[in-house]
Amino acid sequence: MAIETVVLDPASLLVNRKAKQRKADRMDATKMFRALLAYDRGDAAVLSQVRVPSVAEEERQRLVKERTSLTNTIKGLLTLHGVFGLEPRSRTLAATLGEVETERDAVLRPRAAPAPGGASPDGPAAVAPALEVTAPECPAATIAALARLRGIGANDATLLAHEVFYRKFRNRRELASWAGLTPTPWTSGDVQRDQGIGRDGPAWIRAQLVQMAWRWVRFQPDSALSQWFQARTAGARGRIRRVMIVALARKLLIALWRYADTGLVPTGARVA
Repeated sequence: MAIETVVLDPASLLVNRKAKQRKADRMDATKMFRALLAYDRGDAAVLSQVRVPSVAEEERQRLVKERTSLTNTIKGLLTLHGVFGLEPRSRTLAATLGEVETERDAVLRPRAAPAPGGASPDGPAAVAPALEVTAPECPAATIAALARLRGIGANDATLLAHEVFYRKFRNRRELASWAGLTPTPWTSGDVQRDQGIGRDGPAWIRAQLVQMAWRWVRFQPDSALSQWFQARTAGARGRIRRVMIVALARKLLIALWRYADTGLVPTGARVA
């Protein structure tokens, strides 16, 4: 006699939503037994089966995940050096990188001294070829400007210039949403409130921004952002300060973005 094995999705089992749920192995076994009886009678809506992947499928998923991770790493390194629009998995990647290096060397090659009479030694029509790749606008200048703010170190400025500010954001809401620092709305009938932050963007960037916010409070106590934080956490401890430091990180990110884009110094901030 063959035994059929059914793997259940626990979230698909029906539960009573009128009261708190009780949890015990005996109760779970009873619920699964009743669901299997109904499923055997032909009611396919009482549960959902989980299809167990084969060993070959699991190995393929692992390889795809590793390939995606390596591809993203290569894209990040190319972006860090100002090269955009290249697909690491393309068969023509090596040839394209060779062309980019040739054009880069041609642009960065020191120009010869002009010949007498103002004519170029290569002739009047000699023009240096232009790079076809899109590079960030003066990342070194952006890093230098951000590092002048007290409390913003060279590592912070480099991260912001190469990972955040090289992107084009239309407004402050788009910037904060990309970083995952905007609240998640929740609406039901007449009830409208905001939940926790979305956390949609890179987690390591949010962690760095929170550290920058703590340093900003310490090294820029006279700035408007630090005074805003102190006013809302006066005498508070624990969770309130952790929540408000995330809000300060969002405000600080927007202020630094405006400073890097327009030169507008955050109110009350000290610049070296």
